[in-house]
Amino acid sequence: MDEHLMADFLEAVPLPTLLVDQSERIIGANAEALTLLGQQIRGRHFATILRQPQVIEAIETCLRERDPRRTRHLGNDGAQDTTFDVTCRYVRGIGAVKGGAAMLCFRDITDLEQAGQMRRDFVANVSHELRTPLTALMGFIETLRGAAREDPNARDRFLSIMEGEANRMNRLVGDLLSLNRVESEERVRPREEVDLKAQLESTLHSLQPVADGMETELVLAAPDDGVPITGDADQLRQVFTNLIENAIKYGRREGRVVVRLTCSDRDPAVRGPAARIQVTDNGPGIDPLHLPRLTERFYRADSHRSRELGGTGLGLAIVKHIVNRHRGRLRVESELGQGSTFTVILPR
Repeated sequence: MDEHLMADFLEAVPLPTLLVDQSERIIGANAEALTLLGQQIRGRHFATILRQPQVIEAIETCLRERDPRRTRHLGNDGAQDTTFDVTCRYVRGIGAVKGGAAMLCFRDITDLEQAGQMRRDFVANVSHELRTPLTALMGFIETLRGAAREDPNARDRFLSIMEGEANRMNRLVGDLLSLNRVESEERVRPREEVDLKAQLESTLHSLQPVADGMETELVLAAPDDGVPITGDADQLRQVFTNLIENAIKYGRREGRVVVRLTCSDRDPAVRGPAARIQVTDNGPGIDPLHLPRLTERFYRADSHRSRELGGTGLGLAIVKHIVNRHRGRLRVESELGQGSTFTVILPR
């Protein structure tokens, strides 16, 4: 094959592509391959460029046996680890003394690998979160079948603990189903009209018993008139419930939670008319170290306290997906000892 024709052929391939001939040197590379592996790779022995044993073995086998081979090339682009699926195919009649060459194509599968790792981490986290209460339940069941069988006081105490652990698992399963639902609907824009002020008033009313238990004052600061937006009433209620309940539980006992609803004709966060809902507590605050990760699944700034209060570690992840579905923004501001403010910005 003419060198110019070979170069044009390689450039027509939309993936990073190399040719390695029987002299084991790189005789051709398209622009994508040069960007991936370096601008000075032509003419060099392939093992000095592709140093990973599995890639070297695939090329050598392809050149020797003339059969297709497939492997992976691992790297780092300076920002993250990368993974490429590498296919090797033998091309006859080109290269040194027309002895043929191996053509390598690199397909970036980094996103697939990351998604797979996220899935594995998610399964591991769910298993851990379920195993803890299950282990407790199994232990108490064994005790009730043995020494505590005839002890009514111990039996009542153990059954109460078992009920709490079962409720904890039920909340986790409920949040998992809710997360799955909001993720599946995230690209579908809501169409109904929702009055934000009415939603907040209803949410505060339903959470009043929780606030009374913590001796916390709930305050709503909102316009006199309603604030209509296009949204999903049930999902927005879930957002407000989560944020206000967190403010009550994680704030100070005998504290104060203020919910503010404001409107503007142009909000820089959404580049247009918007409504802002701010939930502010006067609790101990959150270490800035934790703020960037608060909406990750199962991430907790205070794991021990979260589990004591019945948290599943999924609430803020659900909030994030619902806000994304409404094309809104979620902001978190907090200082240790100064309380926290969670702001939801929704376009009107």
